[in-house]
Order: sequence, then C-alpha cells, then structure tokens
Amino acid sequence: MNNAGSVKKVLIPLMAILILVSCCFLMSAVREAEAEGVTMPAVLDPNYRIQALLPKTQGSGFNGLAFDSQDNLYVGCVLDSTTYRVDKETGAVSVFIPPPEGMSDDLVFEPGGRVIWNAFFLGKVFAKGADGKIVTLVENLPGVNGIDLSKEDRLFVSQCYLGDALWEIDRSGQHKNRKIAEKLGGLNAFRIHTDGYLYGPLVFKSQVVRIDVNTGEVKVVADGFKTPQAVKFDSKGNLFVVDNKTGELVRVDIKTGQKKVVAIVEPHLDNLAIDSQDRIFISSNGSSSIFEVDEKTGKVRTVVKGRLASPQGIAVWNSPQGDILFVADNFAYKRVDGFTGNAQESTKGGAFPNAASITGDKVLMSGWFRNVVEVFDAKTDDLLYGIPGFKTVTGMLMLPDESILVAEAGTGNILRVRDKEGKQRDVVARDLALPVYMAPAGPDAVYVTEFLAGRVTKVDLKTGDKKVIASGLRNPKGIAVKPDGTILVVNVGTKELLQIEPASGVVKPFVANLPIGLFVPKGFMPAFTLNGVAISKSGNIYFTSDIENVIYKVSPK
Repeated sequence: MNNAGSVKKVLIPLMAILILVSCCFLMSAVREAEAEGVTMPAVLDPNYRIQALLPKTQGSGFNGLAFDSQDNLYVGCVLDSTTYRVDKETGAVSVFIPPPEGMSDDLVFEPGGRVIWNAFFLGKVFAKGADGKIVTLVENLPGVNGIDLSKEDRLFVSQCYLGDALWEIDRSGQHKNRKIAEKLGGLNAFRIHTDGYLYGPLVFKSQVVRIDVNTGEVKVVADGFKTPQAVKFDSKGNLFVVDNKTGELVRVDIKTGQKKVVAIVEPHLDNLAIDSQDRIFISSNGSSSIFEVDEKTGKVRTVVKGRLASPQGIAVWNSPQGDILFVADNFAYKRVDGFTGNAQESTKGGAFPNAASITGDKVLMSGWFRNVVEVFDAKTDDLLYGIPGFKTVTGMLMLPDESILVAEAGTGNILRVRDKEGKQRDVVARDLALPVYMAPAGPDAVYVTEFLAGRVTKVDLKTGDKKVIASGLRNPKGIAVKPDGTILVVNVGTKELLQIEPASGVVKPFVANLPIGLFVPKGFMPAFTLNGVAISKSGNIYFTSDIENVIYKVSPK
C-alpha cells in the first residue's frame, strides 16, 4: 500500500507536468504561427475558437531561380503571379515583380541587367529594364517554360505541359520567331553550354538531352531519372540536374553520361541556380522552400522554409491517431496532422491536385490541370487507381458503393463513374453554373456549390432534379456538412465561411476575414484555386488559405 501510494505521489505530479508541457508546446506552436505573420480570421460564434495549424508560407510554390550580375537571387512563382527577390543569406523574401505580369516560371538576366521571364499561364515572355517598364516580347506560347541566352546573345525558350517545343526568339521584333523543334518530350528548364549546345531535361522521357539549336538534332546525354525538372552549369562546366520526384540533386558528366547524386533535398524540386562562386541554390514548388547545397559535402542549408505551397482541397480522416488531414496542395498530395500541423509530402501520385475528399479509408484527389481523379489508401498513401479524361474536373465524392461523383467545370455536369477504369460514366445532373465541391445530403442526394451562380444546390442522384438551397452567394467553393446537418460554405467573394440552414436557406457568417482568393490569370477557369473545408466527427472544422498558405482549425470550446 505504501509503495502504491508513493508511486501515485510521483506519477500524479509527473503527469501534471507532462500535460502542462504539452499545452505549452501547443500554445507555443500557435504563437509561432501568429508571430510569423499569419492573418487570424474572426470566429463569429462564441462557442468556437480558431488557430492556425502552420506558420505562413510566402510564395505559392517557387519555380525558376536566377542570379543577376551582382549575385542577387530571384525566384519566380507561377501560381501567385509574382517574382520575388530573396536574400540568400538571411532568407528574407520581398516582391520584385507583382501580379499579373510577375508570373515567372523561369527567368534570365541580360548582361546589361534587364530581366526576361516566361509567364507560363499567360503564354507570354516579358522583359523589364532599369526604367521599370515591362514590355512583351512574345505572345501566344502557352506553357512557355525554360529560358536562356547563349554567349552570342541569342534568346531561347521552351514550351512544356501546355505545349512541347523549343523556340529562338527575336527580341528586335523585326523577324519571325523560329521554331527549332517540337514534340520533344517536355523540355523544361535548360541551359546553353559554352560549347554552343542546349542541355535540358525531358520531363516525360526521364532524360537529359543535348540539342543543336541550329538544326534541332537531339541526343541523349543521360537517362534513368524519375522526373528531371531543371539543369544548370557551374563555372567548371559541371552539369547539375534536379529530379522533381526523388528530390535529388545529381551531377552529370556530359561526355560520359555518368551520374552522381550530390544530395537528397526533398520531393517536388523545381529549379536551381548557381552563383558566381559556384554556390548551388534549389527551389521547391511543393513547399515554397529554397535550399543551398554544398556540392563537396552534400550538406543542405534551408534558406527559405516553407510548409504548404497552395493548400486548396482538404479532407479529414478520423484515424486512430486523431484527425489526419489530406490536403491537395496544388503541387503535391500532403498528409497533415490535425493537432501538431506537421506536414508530410507523398510522391506516390497526386501531381497538381486542387480538390480532396475522403470516404471511409479512401482518399480522393483531383486536379483541373491534369483532369484526373486519383484514389489513395488513407493508411498507406498508396495510389490505388486513377481515372483520367475529364473536362476541367473540380470536386469529386465517393459514394458508399465506391462509385465516384465528379463535378466538371468544363461541361457544367456532375458525372457518376461506376468502375475503376472510368469507362462507365453517367450524367447525374446538367446545366450547373461551374460546379465546384459536393457534400452528402442524405443517402440519395448531394449538395453542390455553383461558383458562377452563387448558390448551393441539392441534387437528387436518382432523378437529377435540382433544388436551390441558398442563393445570393459570391463565388462559393468548399462545402461540408456539420453533424447537426448545418451546411458550411467557403464564400470566396466575401472572404467568409458561411453557415446555412438547409431547411430554411437562412445564411449567416460563421468565420470572417478569411485570407482567400488568389489572383486568377486572365482566360483561366474563374474558380482557379479550389478553397476547401472539412469537418471531423469530433466537430473540428478545417479550412485552407490560398493567400497565407496555411490551414485553419476551428474547434468547439
């Protein structure tokens, strides 16, 4: 008895200390997020509290990197249409070229200091000189991607993803731009070597090649990569390659094709730049991070620490370990701990995802850029199968029989896909005004947000009949249903999370001042980024910010 009492006297204070430490750790994490510039939305219901699960990440997935003649570092960001200047020692980030023209997938500086860059979605090549004026050098090149100048001052650009070609550009505007080659296999960020040849990665062939810019002749230098994304030369003529899928920095001997892994950084690397001192810097579009790699030691230094690139769709899994969030982070499928905010990337699939949902232990990810719906195992993150061939797919929802509802912004339809191959497709509902997300509305119906019409509609899955539940909204996207049946909708136009009573259609704000509504490039789908919301069984509400690049958690007090 005395021994038991003694043990209790020791254990009880120890447990109290552990609980206190845990609470302090959580509060510290929240304070850290707030201290790093996170905007905190206002919860209008006094029965709830809000926190940011992660610190703010600046930049929505970093892309091309370049140094000017003074060794100042610049990085482009396609998704938020901004080019940034980065202090390579401190990691401080500032805006260099704002939207809309700042959409830089890759950039290069002329000897005189003028910067030239590719605006991927706009299909344009811009230039900006000392006078600050931005001029358009090229138009109508969708997916314009890699860019470089030769020692003879010839300008070359490539198209990748939205096109597949290599061009020589006449900057004087007096001659027609010359198409050198096409159907290459996805020529991404390349470099012109001192030998006059172009060296670059073919994304879809897993190769690094050499191209004669005069004839278009292509020769393989090295292969066996997973997804080679960019190449650069140092002052000694060594060629370095970043592999997006493996996260490796690889040195390649251009004479023999021999490869050596210099460092493993992280998945979803996008580009690299080498300064005049042969210091190597690498960008990540998966986390909006920038790293420096020491070639001799392989040591990696984090220059800019990002967590999420552009979180959009979100689904919550009530796992044995608590709330696990599956996030469509635009460049990567991510798993986020709903308590700690710890984020992990997956390389098992999910490239360019915008929307997420979950049914049981099946996670669904889709993206309008690839127009594919992919199904994953929540326990392992393994890709189970993928269904391609949609017309601007937005949201999707798996039903209990494992058929999948798919919203197509391109047709205004909701489809029901009944097989894993995607061959058995039925139209459930038509003529929706840009349907985005869906949520269950009983056993035989779903709620869907109609972005352009500004309404929430209930769709009968058996008849296709539609009933407007709430109207007068402004650009609604994410939708979820609380345990009591109340509907939550992310209303981008007013930057609110709305609460809707389905029986009466009464709408009232639930959370205000949401940092959402990323800039939409001209000519692209108006919804563009698909802000999501999800609710756990315990009543925790999670929603994403495509401006702050964080996840917010709203919990009952």
